[in-house]
Amino acid sequence: MTDLFSNTRPDIEEIYPDIFVLPNFAETSSLLNQVEKIIEQAPFRKMMTPIGHYTGIALTNCGEYGWTSDAEGYRYSKLDPQTNNPWPSLPASFSQLANRAASRVAFQNFKPDACLINQYFVGNKLGSHQDKNEQDFSHPIVSISIGLPAIFQVFGATRAGIKVEYLLQDGDVMVWGRSARLTYHGVKTIRADKIDPLRKYRINITMRTSR
Repeated sequence: MTDLFSNTRPDIEEIYPDIFVLPNFAETSSLLNQVEKIIEQAPFRKMMTPIGHYTGIALTNCGEYGWTSDAEGYRYSKLDPQTNNPWPSLPASFSQLANRAASRVAFQNFKPDACLINQYFVGNKLGSHQDKNEQDFSHPIVSISIGLPAIFQVFGATRAGIKVEYLLQDGDVMVWGRSARLTYHGVKTIRADKIDPLRKYRINITMRTSR
């Protein structure tokens, strides 16, 4: 299991086959400014799941397509179901950062068309799941962590047993694909930051190619 609190962090760490972390790769203050503009048009909200419960984490989207959920199931949509308007545009800085991160671990020419933004507060978690609503699994996933630290969990090909736990920190970027593209993964319960108590939440920006 990965040392959650190691002070030595390489430029790139492969924490599980084809799952990579680029520590402190993103400058997060400018990303947060963009997120604030996005939520002015498409505020964070919890969505109904197919089993009749609301998502435990508030979310929104930007880009050509947005990930949505309701009683009909999980899918990508061009329109925000709250407003019936297109989702806010994907900022160029987001897609450029995702492309640079993907290129660092040999995923060339990554061009995301969907960006899911999750907001975690203390006590929130994300259960084990696969990202499988996309049409072409040859493209990687790029995920940016902002704010409160979070323990990312890798379960592997099934939900049975945690293979890796890794402490993601503000500015860390994850890239995964190839053999790990459909790996089960989740986020452990978010804890308060005792060192920096002014941090109240975590933002996770996840970019994908939906088509």
